[in-house]
Amino acid sequence: MLANRLIACFDVKDGRVTKAQQFQDNIDVGDPAELADRLYHEDVDEIVIYDIMASAQKRQIDLAMVRRAAHRTFVPLTVGGGIRHLEDMHEVLRAGAEKISIDSMAVRNPQIITQGSVEFGRQCIVLSMQVKRVEPTATIPSGYEIAIDGARTYTGMDAVEWAKRGQDLGAGEIVVNSIDRDGTGSGYDLDITARITEAVSLPVIASGGAGLVSHVADAFRIGATGAITSSMLYSPRVEHTLTVGEMKAQLAEMGEHVRPVHSAD
Repeated sequence: MLANRLIACFDVKDGRVTKAQQFQDNIDVGDPAELADRLYHEDVDEIVIYDIMASAQKRQIDLAMVRRAAHRTFVPLTVGGGIRHLEDMHEVLRAGAEKISIDSMAVRNPQIITQGSVEFGRQCIVLSMQVKRVEPTATIPSGYEIAIDGARTYTGMDAVEWAKRGQDLGAGEIVVNSIDRDGTGSGYDLDITARITEAVSLPVIASGGAGLVSHVADAFRIGATGAITSSMLYSPRVEHTLTVGEMKAQLAEMGEHVRPVHSAD
């Protein structure tokens, strides 16, 4: 049985990790490389870095920042933001990433998913989705709409249908990031996360809203194989953050299968 993954996600703006609520009001957290080093030594399972302004500003991702962070950590590193074509993917992988996250550009040019999957293998391509609860319509029957550009642009696309299409195009993993729950601490949106885990055969990562370790367990129990737990690990808005080891210990007590924390030498 594969262990479920605890994943730290860094939203980087102007070279600094920030933390937002519902994709707004970003506050400073710190240096990406230093935070990556800390969480690596706490035995986080994976790290994701998003250059959150790259797509909106139509520029390349900050590769120097990626290199600094990759140099300080030895867990799988996923990187996204400003990925427009295959050469960008090559650059990100050369900078130290193991997986590439595509979001806004995947909506604008879905064939980039297939191109990346063919070039590097399905396991390398992560489809990240920004989802917003809306009134169900004929075109959005699930009641969840896809947004892009840091939730600034709404697409009229149905989240469940986009997840299925992403799988067909060649994505190897899907991140379901709830705009409504982001940074709130009220728990993941289990409704849309469960619908997507049922609709695809890919690993699904829950994102947006974890405030308690029980929220992480809830995500695992409805089929997510990974959970992004950023606020609980380092958000200045959280009065009592936890270490990765504390989270894993609590999850193990709840009966969840997670990777062990290595004892210090």
